[in-house]
Amino acid sequence: MPNELIKRDISWLQFNERVLQEASDESVPLYERIKFLAIYSSNLDEFFRVRVASLRQFKKLPKEQRRELFDFKPKKELKTIRAMVRTQQKEFGRIFTKEILPELRAEKIELIHSYEMSKEQAAFATDYFDKNVQPHLELHWLPVGEGPADLPFLKDGQLAIAVAFEDEATHETGDIPLLAIPTEQCPRLIVLPNSDEADEVFHVIFLDSIIRANLERWIGQPVEFGYTFKLSRDAELYIDNEFDGELHRKIESRLKHRDDGLPTRFLYDASMPKWMRKRLKTALNLSKYDMIPGARYHNFNDFFGFPRPEGRDDLVYPEMPPLPAAQLENTGSIMEVMNAKDVLLSFPYQKYHYVPDLIKEAADDPKVTAIRITLYRVAGKSAVVNNLLYALEQGKKVEAFVEAKARFDEASNLYWGKALEAAGAFVRYSFPAVKVHTKLLHILAEEPNGDSIHYTYIGTGNFNEKTAKLYTDHALLTCRPQIGEDVLRVFQLLRGKLILPNCKHLLVAPFNMHSTFESLIDHEISRAKNGQHGYLFLKMNSLEEEGIIAKIREAAAAGVQVRMIVRGICRLVPGPEENIEIISIIDRFLEHARIFIFGGDEHEKIFMGSADWMDRNLHRRVEVVTPIQDPLIRLELRRIMDLQWSDNQKSRIISEERLNQYREVPEGGSVFRAQSDIYEFFKRKFEARSSTT
Repeated sequence: MPNELIKRDISWLQFNERVLQEASDESVPLYERIKFLAIYSSNLDEFFRVRVASLRQFKKLPKEQRRELFDFKPKKELKTIRAMVRTQQKEFGRIFTKEILPELRAEKIELIHSYEMSKEQAAFATDYFDKNVQPHLELHWLPVGEGPADLPFLKDGQLAIAVAFEDEATHETGDIPLLAIPTEQCPRLIVLPNSDEADEVFHVIFLDSIIRANLERWIGQPVEFGYTFKLSRDAELYIDNEFDGELHRKIESRLKHRDDGLPTRFLYDASMPKWMRKRLKTALNLSKYDMIPGARYHNFNDFFGFPRPEGRDDLVYPEMPPLPAAQLENTGSIMEVMNAKDVLLSFPYQKYHYVPDLIKEAADDPKVTAIRITLYRVAGKSAVVNNLLYALEQGKKVEAFVEAKARFDEASNLYWGKALEAAGAFVRYSFPAVKVHTKLLHILAEEPNGDSIHYTYIGTGNFNEKTAKLYTDHALLTCRPQIGEDVLRVFQLLRGKLILPNCKHLLVAPFNMHSTFESLIDHEISRAKNGQHGYLFLKMNSLEEEGIIAKIREAAAAGVQVRMIVRGICRLVPGPEENIEIISIIDRFLEHARIFIFGGDEHEKIFMGSADWMDRNLHRRVEVVTPIQDPLIRLELRRIMDLQWSDNQKSRIISEERLNQYREVPEGGSVFRAQSDIYEFFKRKFEARSSTT
């Protein structure tokens, strides 16, 4: 159907397919390809824990209620999802067995099975099992029976082995031994010693294989084989009533039950005997749709730590160390620079330490009276929070809004929230039914003459030193009073002092953001209808909200040029007749920034901030997007967007005719790879600045 939107979950699977493409790309270093297999696997695990779990819950609702709430049939969607996943899993297996393993062997790196070990390696494996593995193993028995069994050791994501004895009589009538693979206590991949010094091969073995090699000796009974499986469980916390009582305390109390949620996927070795599958399916109360066949080994997210031979740096990407920010290096004071001009930081191309450094400088500045921050995903070791604690020691007033509902980061966020509270900070936690996703830092200084100075940080990414090395994000540092006053209003909203922020310059969801974006698009439609060049040039992680997609299509039909860079979910897949071009870039860094460019009249209107164009971001989250008023920063962001649009190495086309196809280098054309080119852009910029100072 024309103008039909792709289902959200189907579009997400199309995105994960792009991740899988990187694992098959021969231009990517071998160990980076292994890492993309790990990313694909990790993504898929979370998808089943969250999205598939939700669809299963939707399926339980009465038909009348489902029709009222959804424009799709959950059962049909689940079938489509599982068909797509099966196809992708086959491709995953092909890439691993037909491409990765042979290329590892060509590099003299062998991932071997237990039966392939030499005599010396088998002796090492026996000793390793006895000393390091066996103390963490416990045998559980799945009893014979028709109904569900209590198997509490099978937590979410737990790898386990089901043992088949050689005695066939026990297959149907005997209890099945089960054991959890202790991946928290032992590395999943273990380097084996060579049999002799002349052997140059680097041997690696799965922990699973070491266990299999010792099963018979440990159990004391002849074993046919140990079949690996993994259970994914529903990760939703299911808070009974978010409006009653302290929400963050309810979240904290529910966290310990997350690993015990209802099963959503049973991934098993495809060679597992039918009788064993049937017994496990019954015991775990699974449906046939939950049963996903796979290869012998699961949990490929463990491949993030695939052992690498010493000195083999050629197997990974060459280093791209974060660069100094030319405008902040050797200046002595970040706040003085901000007072003089706006600053744009771009991660991971530039160093992140300026952010915690800014907080520390504010802590030491006698004119600073208050520091306010929003925390959505906090690093385990957080220099940002440590410097907030330092500010409290210096007598500064610190306010933090900590989002306790940031999925899978709840525990870390609650930990740091408690630490700030204990040190004297005012900490506000999650709102019921709404997430606070915006990335704001506000520092208030009082001059001797009574004037206030607002030092403001508005970012596209979290205050997280770890992800700042992996995600592409931007941050605006400014002292513009009108921006600072608006940000202060947002913090007053978060503290409960305002019902509406009534910001004059910022776009704030769920208040004026959606309507302002629609007005900006309408302006381009008007310009196009008047014969002017109307255009939209937009970058985001996800495009899903139906109203704004309809507005984009309306603009394109009116003659507005539409270019979009969408990394993940993209429910708009343009047809051949539509005046819309969309690409997706998947490369060594995760594209995470949100930038919005509108043609405008005298000059382009450029915005950046935390919000994707999804229903949740525009209507059920507190998000902030800021206009970029400094002409030099507008030029810089436009330059970055142009470099990304030029990419013909890592960009894929999103369209009906060429979905997920790589862009091609035109005959006689130049090669462009956005992330490498942007890094060189910042490198040249810093070198040029250094040579003039």
